[in-house]
Amino acid sequence: MFPARYWREIPQRYRMEAEKCKKCGKIYFPPRLICPECKSREFEQVKLKDEGTLLTYTVIRVGPSQFVNQTPYAMGIVKLDDGINILAQIVDCEPDQIQTGMKLKIEFRKIQQDGEAGILCYGYKCVPA
Repeated sequence: MFPARYWREIPQRYRMEAEKCKKCGKIYFPPRLICPECKSREFEQVKLKDEGTLLTYTVIRVGPSQFVNQTPYAMGIVKLDDGINILAQIVDCEPDQIQTGMKLKIEFRKIQQDGEAGILCYGYKCVPA
């Protein structure tokens, strides 16, 4: 299978889909095969909310080679309105404008490109709400 097709077929990467345990109701993102809380194997698919609150963040000033043209950039842990924590890049604002507790919205954006004619990788990023 081609890498681009493989990544497109991971629902949590592109559609913010999670799994909710049918027995205890706990939501997992990314999905699990077995619920760590109650050991159930029965889950239902749920779509995560696209807004949340910034819990903590850091500013990357010396990034890896594929992100060097984006430095400095911020990465943060965002608690979505349905209680799930995600790690995502914070964009569309300067790093000195970011504050813990700020409201953020999840958007689908280009994450990186592998060379001039390489594979485009898409995923979610956070923007100020």
